[in-house]
Amino acid sequence: MNKARLLNGAILFAIAAMLLSATTASAEMIKLKADLKGSSEVPPNNSPASGTAEATFDTTSKLLTYTITYKDLSGPALGAHFHGPIEAGKNAGIVLPFKTVQSPIQGNATLTDEQAADLLAGKWYANIHTGANPGGELRGQMMK
Repeated sequence: MNKARLLNGAILFAIAAMLLSATTASAEMIKLKADLKGSSEVPPNNSPASGTAEATFDTTSKLLTYTITYKDLSGPALGAHFHGPIEAGKNAGIVLPFKTVQSPIQGNATLTDEQAADLLAGKWYANIHTGANPGGELRGQMMK
């Protein structure tokens, strides 16, 4: 009788573990990246500055976590944010302002379903603005 209870307990535990892993397996962490450069701006500029935008999007919580780094700007960064929704080669409004403009810029935000769809479709870009380039000195389209 003790062995039967132990076996039943083990079976129930195995079933619970499988259900739990099936639930957590549906969450997906999607990595996105952009190389930031002046030639990607619209219109392009010849800035020697460079940078990178890296992000992870959790499809379950809809949490976007990002880090943006840059170097060699023409002057201090005056603005920095994600723009969209738009494809590369066109300009769009700000969809997510960053809380700071100092490299490295780190933050997170919970996105709406529509924002998440646009981001994952490659319709967001990271942009760093300076006094010499108020429309943007560095830009990069966020891609999976």
